[in-house]
Amino acid sequence: MDNNIFIGSGEEHIMLFQNELPGMSYINFTGFKPYYSRFLPQYFALLLKIPLLLYHIIREHFILKKLIRKYSIDIVISDNRFGLWNKKVKTVYITHMPLIPLPGALRFLEIFGILLHRVIIKKYSLCFIPDLPGEPNLSGRLSHGIKLPENVRYIGILSRFISNSSSPEENNIKTDRTTVILSGPEPQRKILKQKLTAVLKDQPAPTAVMEGKPGKISGIVRAGNISYYNHLPATEMKEMIISSRTIIARSGYTSIMELISLNCSAILIPTPGQTEQEYLAGYLSEKGWFNTIPQDEIKEGVNLTSNTATWPHEMTRQSSNLLEEALKELLEKHHKDS
Repeated sequence: MDNNIFIGSGEEHIMLFQNELPGMSYINFTGFKPYYSRFLPQYFALLLKIPLLLYHIIREHFILKKLIRKYSIDIVISDNRFGLWNKKVKTVYITHMPLIPLPGALRFLEIFGILLHRVIIKKYSLCFIPDLPGEPNLSGRLSHGIKLPENVRYIGILSRFISNSSSPEENNIKTDRTTVILSGPEPQRKILKQKLTAVLKDQPAPTAVMEGKPGKISGIVRAGNISYYNHLPATEMKEMIISSRTIIARSGYTSIMELISLNCSAILIPTPGQTEQEYLAGYLSEKGWFNTIPQDEIKEGVNLTSNTATWPHEMTRQSSNLLEEALKELLEKHHKDS
């Protein structure tokens, strides 16, 4: 069956998709961009932006109506965008955290976020959670141990590398290289880069820094033992990761899923004040799957050594079955109502 697939995103992410998926149709569909402060915790900075968030939710909801009519769209799958539901077509909302974690003193307020998220999820035909439904899992209390709406489906671990990821036995050819995977918004991305550069520039082993900037001119900039890459295609990025002795990354959920799919552990450095990343780094380090270190502790003499992978390898195999089942249900719902 022939299907037309449209990818809607902001310009920066469209550049990434175009590099990996040439020939697709793209729509410039910018969403809400959270404000990240150099000093304020993320949850507090976001509270100040709630009026702007509500504006974007309403705006994108009405933009979607126009896009559905213009392109005769049948199914909409959106990643954490609250306003992309529509009663005339099947819509899917993807999130890994129906519970938004708050720091200890404010944890009693999490229930209000859960209830609000339930209202949003119920507006969609289905909600996909990229995780496993029981133990082991990656998201912990972010999506487990709470009452979820009936339209929620766990779809396993997602990764651009998962379809052709190497087996654990093939991932044991390591160099002495340290690979740094930068991600997330400024100014914290730049702060982390500066801190790690100061520590790693005098190390005898080579370091590769993947800056994650697909819109920039590709190429390599070398400074001493450090090589900086604006962007690497998925196949080259995969080879860089699996052949590295030490990997350093943010504890963003996408980064964690991709590392798991490649059977590679890492040192996780959560973005300061981003409670989701702080929780995930702590949760997964307690399992012994990753090491973690706060950003403000990165200084000369710090030990930057990755764990070896210890999680059950069947996690990725189980994931493909869960995703297939969820997509089958989505298509059945669409065909039933069309």
